[in-house]
Amino acid sequence: MTFQALLVSKDDEAAAILTPVLSGFGLTAVCCGYPDALCQLTEQKFDAVIVDFDDPHSAALVLQNVHQSSPGNHIVTVALLSDKAKVRNVVGEGANFVLYKPLSQPQAEASLRAATALIKRERRGSFRVPVQAPIQLKVQDSPEIEGILLDLSETGMDVLAAHPLCPSSAISSRFILPGTSSEIEVRGEIAWANPNGQAGIHFVDPSESVRTTLKTWVGANASELPPLEPEPLTQCKLTDLSLGGCYVETESPFPERSGLVLSLKAAAMEVQAQGMVRVMHPGYGMGIEFASRTGREREDAANFITFLISFPGMSPELMITPHCLASAEPDPSAQPETAEFHDPLLDLLRYHASLSQEDFLRELHAQRSLASVAVS
Repeated sequence: MTFQALLVSKDDEAAAILTPVLSGFGLTAVCCGYPDALCQLTEQKFDAVIVDFDDPHSAALVLQNVHQSSPGNHIVTVALLSDKAKVRNVVGEGANFVLYKPLSQPQAEASLRAATALIKRERRGSFRVPVQAPIQLKVQDSPEIEGILLDLSETGMDVLAAHPLCPSSAISSRFILPGTSSEIEVRGEIAWANPNGQAGIHFVDPSESVRTTLKTWVGANASELPPLEPEPLTQCKLTDLSLGGCYVETESPFPERSGLVLSLKAAAMEVQAQGMVRVMHPGYGMGIEFASRTGREREDAANFITFLISFPGMSPELMITPHCLASAEPDPSAQPETAEFHDPLLDLLRYHASLSQEDFLRELHAQRSLASVAVS
């Protein structure tokens, strides 16, 4: 399956490096300048948009149009940046990944490897199967209403509700998976809605069993094969760990707010934990907060740590796989299972925004002797 990437840059040298790298990952590049990019976004569907911030105002305008044209957040965005001091500004403008200029082929391959994994995950997750089935919907404190399930994917669905729904509202739903006796209960967020009651819903942190069930059902009922699962990231090193989160050094970090599954393997055993990227340092690493909304998620995080310290002298294999581009923001008041203990690593991950990469890493090294467990 071929993916489409829009490359917006006046830098011919950068385009000459990126075009073959993109091709190697299965992406066909369409190159253009800033004015043409706005037209391209309205006329063609893209899986990724790479924009050069040599012209910051024009680049920000392109990213703004990307997010307006993709309310479901399915387009992966990459910024080309000459000034490393501006990385927080660029991420704030909506860039998922950042490539520092001047570019090199190895650097581009490392960053775009993670970007391609997310592109495949998003394309697979948005792969929808048309259906007609009853569904029960409940928006926050409102009464439950009936609706019709119109199509279903691994990460969301379109519905026709008995009453109009409000975009951005939290919603819960339950329905019988068509052709089975399995009842699905899942929370979500209304991504868009029409006055006639039709709406698109993006699932929010579904359980592992629900995610597995939907994945199997979509694969069995799709009229064509969905994209393959992305390859996990294996070139990474776990350097810091606590009950609340961890820091991983890698040349291919995933973007902030992306949802991940971390797997540790050793001695024919494997444990997994879910998390969300809190801080991303381009080309260097990422800080991940473990999911802690449910007892099961907190148990998975604790098992992850227990597993790691159960093999002294060994280095379990760490693999990281993306499961969504934009994960639901955790409640800042939520605490790990041992809430009575202060977690300096988790605090650092949550409140890093005012820190440069150098300042963050300095704080990271300083807190290793405190409550978190340092792993080297």
